[in-house]
Amino acid sequence: MKRYIALQKVVEVGSFTKAAELLGYTQPALSQMITSLEREMNIKLLYRTTHRVCLTLEGERIFPAIQKSISQYLSMQEIAKEIRGLETGVIRIGTLSSVSCHWLPPLIAAFQKQYPKVEFILHQGDNNSIPEWVRTGEADFGFVNMSVFDGKATFLKEGEYRAILPQTHPLAAQDAITLKQLAHEPFLVIEEGSLSCPLEAFRKAGLAPHVRLRVHDDYSILSMVEHGLGVSILPELVLQKTNYQIAIRPLKPAVTRKLGFIAKNRNELPLASKHFIDFMVAHIDNLP
Repeated sequence: MKRYIALQKVVEVGSFTKAAELLGYTQPALSQMITSLEREMNIKLLYRTTHRVCLTLEGERIFPAIQKSISQYLSMQEIAKEIRGLETGVIRIGTLSSVSCHWLPPLIAAFQKQYPKVEFILHQGDNNSIPEWVRTGEADFGFVNMSVFDGKATFLKEGEYRAILPQTHPLAAQDAITLKQLAHEPFLVIEEGSLSCPLEAFRKAGLAPHVRLRVHDDYSILSMVEHGLGVSILPELVLQKTNYQIAIRPLKPAVTRKLGFIAKNRNELPLASKHFIDFMVAHIDNLP
């Protein structure tokens, strides 16, 4: 490849002496490289005169292929540099609890098979704290509930909420539950930031639930419902692989949330975070 690059430079500047100077070789060494290449190909590539060096007819035919090989080689080198850059990368993510439990484990496991030395730092928060972490640089990017997030985000996936009740609750016998029915029960609210998707759904329906408790952690709410402290509404994603003794019922009409992510300007993102975001988007259909 060094001989290809040497030939390209000689053709570009039309001089062995000038090409050698630009590439950091001596003129005899550069001349020897071209001679070696011609001998290997069994083709005379260059006309040499005292005033100018140019391609022979045979050289003109093969030179485009040599240029293509050089281009491919340089592209390969750039990719290799990027991969080496990921060896010690750190990815800082602001995440919702449901995402850190059910999306990130399979994504991180698959990503680290390719880049085993990349580290992850997860900051668990809500729609208020996560955007602030991204703004200040504490997180490279973060997940948000776009249904109640007042800002620009990239959509990833939509999911439904479910009604959560104690197993012995009378409403647990129904196939689906309405917001009006839940509005009469002691209600446990999951804190999502300045706005709450379930509370916003109640408001749009002209209802005001009896809020008994506000909790920042989804799984604390599941435990409290299990112990009969009230009812709640949680994202379906939270309810993957849970062993709580509770009743889970769909809402009628359905209440949904859109999950997305916010990030720094892509040009400011660390290389490892760019690769992970691209990896995540490429595999989003495989996630619950």
